Amino acid sequence: MHSYLEQTDTELDEDVLVETLHEDPCQLIVWNDEVNTFEWVIDTLVDICKHSTEQAEQCALIIHTQGKYAVKYGAYDTLKVMCDAITERGISATIEVTTT
Repeated sequence: MHSYLEQTDTELDEDVLVETLHEDPCQLIVWNDEVNTFEWVIDTLVDICKHSTEQAEQCALIIHTQGKYAVKYGAYDTLKVMCDAITERGISATIEVTTT
């Protein structure tokens, strides 16, 4: 009986972990273009998304090579403010619902 209880506890912990991983249902996508400089995108990610310079540089490189990148995860209302601020700076950004 004791081993059965241990299994149940583990299964419950995994369920909690899965729910925790999916708390943020949206992602902020920044798209590559041929207009904005790396420096402008990096400065924008630091200012608006509160990334470190190193993190923003890595995001900018991925955006450039992959065409887009999810730079932030969170609730729609939080990401909407960031998305609007990024697009006001002339950088293409969208919000997408993450799939489970």
